[in-house]
Amino acid sequence: MTPADLLARRSIRKYTDAPVSDEALKLALEAAMAAPSARHCDPWHFIIVREQTDRDALADALPYGQMLRHAPAGIIVCGDLAAAHRNQLSYLLQDVSAAIQNLLLALHAQGLGAVWLGIHPNDDRIQAVKTAFKLPEQIVPVSAIALGHPAEHPEARTRFDATKVHYGAW
Repeated sequence: MTPADLLARRSIRKYTDAPVSDEALKLALEAAMAAPSARHCDPWHFIIVREQTDRDALADALPYGQMLRHAPAGIIVCGDLAAAHRNQLSYLLQDVSAAIQNLLLALHAQGLGAVWLGIHPNDDRIQAVKTAFKLPEQIVPVSAIALGHPAEHPEARTRFDATKVHYGAW
């Protein structure tokens, strides 16, 4: 993947009806699990959501996740607090966020579209997802990903801002 490919990755909220293959999901999950992790704790877990009733339940929990109702698949990305370095939420969030970015890039590299939907730190969303998907107590749902074959193609862009780059000191 080239830097130009990275700039072309955009949040996709509209999908065709074409299913997402098991192979594409496995490759994306392999990329997610190749992310760096503090002390190699790998606290991430992934719930694949394909059934309409499950995607609707997830959409019900996420006010900005209504595209899940029309996406052929979704993924709930979670972290296991008991597995995180020092059992710290901060390490869990960093590790899982790196996995999410790898996941999004791997989906994009396969021609799929996806959007990152925040769950953590919103208590109402966390509790709704934990209840609907029967998550164990130590599992923290961090985000959901709606994904599928894109039915929209936003232009590549950069958000580079030189005023946010500092050399040597602030």
